[in-house]
Formats: sequence, C-alpha cells, structure tokens
Amino acid sequence: MPKDSSYYELLSKSYPTIQDAAIEIINLKAILHLPKGTEHYFSDIHGEYDAFSHMIRSASGTIRQKINEVLPEKSKEEKDLLATLIYYPKEKLDLLSKQKRLNKDFYTQAIFDLVEVAKFITSKYTISKVRKATSPKFVYIIEELLQSHSYTFNKEDYYHSIIKSIIDTGMAESLIIELSSIIRNLTVDQLHILGDIYDRGIGAYRCMELIMSIKNVDITWGNHDIVYMGAAAGSAICVANVIRTSCRYNHLCTLEDGYGISLRPLVTFAMKTYMNDPCTSFIPSDEEANQIEDYDTAIIAKMHKAISIILFKLEGQLIDRHPEYEGNYLKKLDKIDFKTGTYHAKGKDYKLVDHNFPTINPKDPYSLTKYEQELIDKLTSRFRHCDKLQQHVDFLFTHGAMYRVYNDNLLYHGCIPMNKDGSFMVFKDAKGNSYSGKSYLDYLDKTVRQVYYSKESLSTDKDIFYYLWCFSGSPLFGKKDIITFETLFLSKKDRKDFKETKNSYYSLITQKEFCLKILNEFNIHSDKSIIINGHIPVKVKAGESPIKAGGKYIVIDGGLSEVYHRVTDIAGYTLVYNSHGLKLVAHNVFTSKEDAIKNNTDISHEVKSIALYPKRMTVRESYVGKKLSLKIADLEELLSLYKDGTIKVNG
Repeated sequence: MPKDSSYYELLSKSYPTIQDAAIEIINLKAILHLPKGTEHYFSDIHGEYDAFSHMIRSASGTIRQKINEVLPEKSKEEKDLLATLIYYPKEKLDLLSKQKRLNKDFYTQAIFDLVEVAKFITSKYTISKVRKATSPKFVYIIEELLQSHSYTFNKEDYYHSIIKSIIDTGMAESLIIELSSIIRNLTVDQLHILGDIYDRGIGAYRCMELIMSIKNVDITWGNHDIVYMGAAAGSAICVANVIRTSCRYNHLCTLEDGYGISLRPLVTFAMKTYMNDPCTSFIPSDEEANQIEDYDTAIIAKMHKAISIILFKLEGQLIDRHPEYEGNYLKKLDKIDFKTGTYHAKGKDYKLVDHNFPTINPKDPYSLTKYEQELIDKLTSRFRHCDKLQQHVDFLFTHGAMYRVYNDNLLYHGCIPMNKDGSFMVFKDAKGNSYSGKSYLDYLDKTVRQVYYSKESLSTDKDIFYYLWCFSGSPLFGKKDIITFETLFLSKKDRKDFKETKNSYYSLITQKEFCLKILNEFNIHSDKSIIINGHIPVKVKAGESPIKAGGKYIVIDGGLSEVYHRVTDIAGYTLVYNSHGLKLVAHNVFTSKEDAIKNNTDISHEVKSIALYPKRMTVRESYVGKKLSLKIADLEELLSLYKDGTIKVNG
C-alpha cells in the first residue's frame, strides 16, 4: 500500500536523524546477506510434554550434529555428556554434583567446549541478536568469549584468564547454564506448530507454557486445539467434548491440576445418575488411556458416560440450529429404539451393548434434563473464567491461524476440502454467502476471531468452533461422520460397519497436479514451494511414506502421541529447514527425561534430506528478508524526505 506523509512522520520518531536512518539501512542490508535462519516444524504434539520438550531442547538432533562438526575429536561418551549438558544443564550439573564429579578440570573443559559450539551456532547472527539472547549479567563475558580464540597469540592468556576467574569466583555453573541456553535458543530461528497441541497426553498445558516461552513461534490450529478454544469462548458443546476426551484418555489432571477446573459437579451427577451402572464401555482402555489415574476408573467410566450423553444431546441441538452445516449424519439418539435396545443405521438394527439411558426422553431424545442443563452451565462457566486457559487460548489466537504461508511453503493442519472431481468444496453460510479454497479458510479464521473477542457473541455463534472440530466440511477435520457413539455403544464386530470417511483431499493430494493447484490457490508459485501437513498419522509400519506427490507434499504427523505408536511404528516426525536445505527427521520413542539426564540418552532418529541447495540460502531470499527489504525501502524514502526538507530532522 502507498504510504502517506503521516506514516513517515511516525517512522521518524524511531529514526529521528539522517544518521539514525542511514545506520539502520546499513545494518539491515548487511543482515540480508547472512544465512537464512533454521526453521523447526512440529505437528500433533497431543500433550506429550517430555518428548516434545526434549525435541525442542535438542532441535531434533541439530545440536548433536553441531557438536559432531565442531568437536570431531571427542569420543561418543564425551559428546553424549556435552549434549545432555546443553539440553538439561541445571539437572545434569545437580546429578554430577551428587556424584562428586564437578571440579576445576570439568568446569574448564565444559566451558571451552560450550564456547566452541556457541561460536559455531552464533556465527550466522549479528552481535546484536546474540546480545539480546544473553542474560544482561553475562553480556560482557559472553561477547569476549565468543569473539576470542585460544590460538590468537595476543589474547591467549586473556582468554584463559577469563575462564579461570569464572571458576575461581564460583560462577562456572551459572555460565554453563547461560551458554547452554544461548545454544538452544539460537540453534532454531523460527518454530512452526501445525496443530493439535491438546488431548491424549497429560501435559498439554505444559506444552503450551513451553511454546509460549519461545520468542519466534507460529501455530496453525488443529481440531483438538479449536475445541479447547471453543470451550474457553464459552461453548457448552465444546466444554462437553473436552471433558469427554479427558475421560476417555484418563488425563483429567490436565483440566484439574493444569487449569484448576474442578470436575466435582460432574462426579456428583455421574455417581448419582449411574450409581448401579458399571458403564463398562466407558472405562478407559489400556490401549487408549494414559496410565495415570485421576480418579478410580469406575468413577471415570460413570463421568465419561454422563458427559457423553450430554454431548450427544447437544450435538443434535446444534445440527438443528445450523442446517448449513449439513451434519444430520451426526444425530445418533433418534436412531435408538429404547424399548428393544437397538440402534437403527445403514438399513440394519444393531444390538446396543449398553441400553441404560435414565436421562433420555425417548419422545425428545435431544432435550437436556434440568440437572444436565445446570451441570453443563456450571462447567461452562468454570472454563470461561479459568485465567490460565484464557491466557493459553489468547496466545493461540495471537500466534495462530487457520493456515500460514512462510518462505513460500503452505502450512496447515488438516486439509483443503475438495470434491471427488478435484474442485474445491463450496461452503454456504447462514446468509447464503459462498466460500471455497483460500476464501473459505480466510472466512473461518475471521469468524472464530470475531466470536471469541466479541462480547456480544451468542451461543449459536460459538457453534462454529464445534463445526471445525468434527464436521465433514471442516478443514481441520476433513472426514464425514464421527463414530464416537458407535464405538461406545456397539460391539466390536458391529463397529466395523461404521467408518469415518476421509474427504477426497486425502487421496487427491498425493498427485503433484493437485498440490500445485492448492499452492496456486494460495498465490504461491515458487518451484521450491511445498505443502506441509499434519493431522493424519503416517502408517510407516504399513509402508506409507510421509513424502508424497514428488516431494511437493509432506505429512509430519508421525505419531508423537503414545496412542499412535502401534500404528505408525515411530514416535513422530519433525522437519528442519535451514540455509542448506530441508530435512525430515523420524524419531524413535523417547524413554524419559530422567533417563536422558542420568545416562546421557537421546531420542534416536533417522534423518532424510528432502532438498539440498548448491548454495546456502540467505536471509534476503526468506520471509524475514522480504519484511526487511520493505523496511529498508521505507527507511530510504525517509532518508530522501529528510534530505529534501519534507520531514524535519529531530536530532
């Protein structure tokens, strides 16, 4: 957009003199020639805090790779120890202290090694950026160490003197922790999260806290995130679903311990309503649940059934409110014959394994009882007024979006809904407006923001969050039907008749021409551009590859969540994109943080190069470079306005 004089008047406040503007232009132009920063991609974290935290700390093996390059003469054991020291400096030092292994020789060698790794990591950044990543009390010492060389004759004694003085004054451990922090924080320049931070694992709130502590991070929302966002916005149906999922995977501690949301009203209601009901189908199974019991499993089963029935009722009400959602297939309760205990679907009658429905009125199956309404209102209020949840969801809004274009790559969690013929699926809102492709995702992005931030939003407006959770037209879900009811109420044999049918996108996207069609839809035309996707775990065990369509499409959901390990046969994919090219990292199962600290173990992984560039990519060619180039142009215009007297120099 053309900028008027008021813009440059405002810019002159930050750069009040010709010299200020000129120096900044010189600085920014120099930065354009530095190597592009490293990007780190994650998807489908699903509350697996320990594994996620370790991958962040290790930069998916990148730090270990740097150690190998900088210190090739070191033994494997020495490199393992140094890597663990960088990942968990305080914890490792505490353990070494208990083992009485900390002495002057250890401190000296550790500092020397960390300084060499830090020099290598920070060599592609400006002094200013390194300074900003350093604690103020260590700025002088760190700058001297990173700019000194032990082989420089004039400074050799000076360099050794600094390290000796650090050890003699008892500052060695603090410096080791600081150097480790600098290495971790500057190894990766930008973190991308492709959705599904929540559900399944027990540490979603801790994952959010870690993500929020990282300076440069962006998020594309997943369906498991959007339902928490809806719950925070005050959507009763989203609250019911969040609690149901927490019961299913036995991670109620996320809500009660992590967010301080008491579920006691649900316990009281469930125990009273289903006192003599074993609720067998609702007991968290070993295959699906974390082995951490917030309550006795018998109580969890009753809670699970109580909230599930409320959810199925709320689903029916929502579908009746929104015919434009085209979700009649999600209405289940009106297909039950309560006298015979059967479920009529697909032209057949299925025997229910559980037909105790004390709160359902067969003549009006989707109406809540007085006590159910009071319960869900109380629980919704607790979600709406939970400060920590509101902080986390606010971060998801400020740093997140339905999709993102970064360095000419297209990032999103689920899919771009498509018809069988390869055309973009058209969605019509309640006013009859039509959207498809990019315009559809832009519409959804804008709508959920308006609903969340508007104090005038009605409960019906908040239904958009649940639509995004599980309806067939949702780009965050992309499947027709959700078979939660059938899973809970039918036998294993009968469940096989019910499938969640994927949108045509998932079969078409394996073809290069459809990838190019989607990239073009989002105005991306670079030969290097790729689509990076999550949501659907790659079944490595069955021979499936995460790289499809001739390298134009990459799925990085490799099953970080323990629930998926038996399906994927690995424990997650991450993507590392640096100035040399693009690498896919396949991770094996992480044992534990304690094992890593005690035995210097790391997550074993396999690295596959997807693209290697003959010449290193510079900042100029990156997303950051484009922003800097625009700023340089503005500063050059300001400089011109200073020189011709249009804007007065303020210095």
